[in-house]
Amino acid sequence: MDKETKEKVTENETNTKMNDEIKDEIKVAKEASLKDIVKNDYQEKTIVDMNIPVKKIGLASDHRGYHLKQKITIYLKKKGYTVIDYGADSPVSSDYPVPAFKLGKGINNGEVEKGIAICGSGIGISIACNKVRGIRCAKVNNTKEVRQARCDNNANIIALSGKMPLIRAKDIIDVYLKTKFKGEERHQRRIDMLDNYKD
Repeated sequence: MDKETKEKVTENETNTKMNDEIKDEIKVAKEASLKDIVKNDYQEKTIVDMNIPVKKIGLASDHRGYHLKQKITIYLKKKGYTVIDYGADSPVSSDYPVPAFKLGKGINNGEVEKGIAICGSGIGISIACNKVRGIRCAKVNNTKEVRQARCDNNANIIALSGKMPLIRAKDIIDVYLKTKFKGEERHQRRIDMLDNYKD
């Protein structure tokens, strides 16, 4: 066997060994707990040891948003959120203002931190939510809109169409719950104008 062939054989053996080691590491990682995976001391403290309070999310819908609401509830619970359901309780015809007002009051009295409202189009229930003082509900269709609603408007409720595919709703909700209000003076000034408006 010449030198060039020996080098190729050695290289192939090394690559095979490395691939096996990577596969083993992936297997171990999948089986390990979060505490086993986290090696960095800071990460371990912040992710594992600190008791970070679970955020409470309020959900509200009419009959046309009921099925999507139920799916979103399962999704949020799997992610560790506490979900409070303000109705509707079934797909039987119902009036969207009722659960919308309950959700708005739930945010105002501290029962939940943020809300998700759903009706057939998302429009009616968003209008109803915004009737509650201190509520800033944005009807959103995509992640760009929800990011802006949080960054600029500090939206505390988002409204979705009950016809929206679950996969898109999940993306929107993830951005909604992770995006923080920028807190810039001009945005806060406008929010104060909304909150302080009286007929």
